[in-house]
Amino acid sequence: MNPTDGTERPRPAGADGPGGVFACLADENRRAIVDLVAVSPLTATDLAGRLGMSRQGVMKHLRLLAEVNVVRAQRRGREVRYSVNPDPVREAARWLAARATAWDRQLDALRRAAESPG
Repeated sequence: MNPTDGTERPRPAGADGPGGVFACLADENRRAIVDLVAVSPLTATDLAGRLGMSRQGVMKHLRLLAEVNVVRAQRRGREVRYSVNPDPVREAARWLAARATAWDRQLDALRRAAESPG
């Protein structure tokens, strides 16, 4: 859903799940936006001023963040304020933790095999 006008938009391939979150947060500007709206809801104009970007540039990043549900938009009168939706980020963190656990097990098995006599 387009956060500014409420119309449905097709979601990009891979936008669901951890992959979409990782791809979106690979950009340092989007990470900076998430850091700011995690503290308090802000408008695109507020973000542009704090980040030294154009409002249009901020909106491009906000649209991508909204497509993977990392930010939420809430209209209040003429303003649209953006805030963090932590659920997709938590899902991505859980995926990373599960991979790390699996890798640690494999490395431990390799270490044990390398250290065993014979």
